[in-house]
Amino acid sequence: MQTMWIDAHHHLWDPSVRAQTWMDSTWPINRPFDTADLRAAIEGTPVQATIVVQTEPSLYETAEMLEVAAADPVINGVVGWIDLHDDINHQLDDLATSHGDELLVGVRHQAEAEPDPRWLSADAVVQSVRSLGRRGLAYDLLVKPHQLPSAIDLAEATQDTTRLVLNHCAKPLIGSDLTGWARSIRALASFDNVACKLSGLVTEANWTTWTSADLMPIADVILECFGPNRTMFGSDWPVCLLAATYREVADAAATITNGLSSTERSQVFAGTARGWYSLI
Repeated sequence: MQTMWIDAHHHLWDPSVRAQTWMDSTWPINRPFDTADLRAAIEGTPVQATIVVQTEPSLYETAEMLEVAAADPVINGVVGWIDLHDDINHQLDDLATSHGDELLVGVRHQAEAEPDPRWLSADAVVQSVRSLGRRGLAYDLLVKPHQLPSAIDLAEATQDTTRLVLNHCAKPLIGSDLTGWARSIRALASFDNVACKLSGLVTEANWTTWTSADLMPIADVILECFGPNRTMFGSDWPVCLLAATYREVADAAATITNGLSSTERSQVFAGTARGWYSLI
């Protein structure tokens, strides 16, 4: 492993403060995770900086994450949530006034949970995402394979304004037929304003029997389509704990990128995140 990584995708939450509505209440991760837990998780790995990502559609959560990030230098950026169907400039201005926005590097909405597969193509969303780009912010795409056509439309509509980041490779089902997914990934990657997080794969595989070899077909397509300069590592901790420890995820990421040169690995594990999110 190399000496310094940036984890471009992890979470923090406290279900007693804010219910995690996406989570099965019986999962062992249905408990608080804070920065002390994060530091314990990354100990012994090459990760020295992180980006924390929203989990609930809440401006209050975004404000809290900005406070947490400001208090712990290991967190270099926040991907928060704002309402894309409302005045985003007003919302961002309020956040900047109340909490400072130096650490806000991007915005995300759980589009994967929207019943309309074309949610990302709505005019209001497109215009808001374009406005995010004008304010120097990236937009994270959390979608499933059937929603990739809408993500492609958004990439085309924002190619001159906004950096997009595909989360979790669009969550392909590991071990399934990847033909349709790969076709859509190639189309999405044809837009230079889109990068991809090599993240969230262990929980798309069998939680108890997965191996790095199971993840390799996904990584091969992503690296072929996006290249190291538009691919970045993310742990998806603590969600990943359903299938793997933080260390196991880091080791698997190192294994599935073993064919890259040292320069290319530096991009995947640090350079792409630093550049795409304009980290301080």
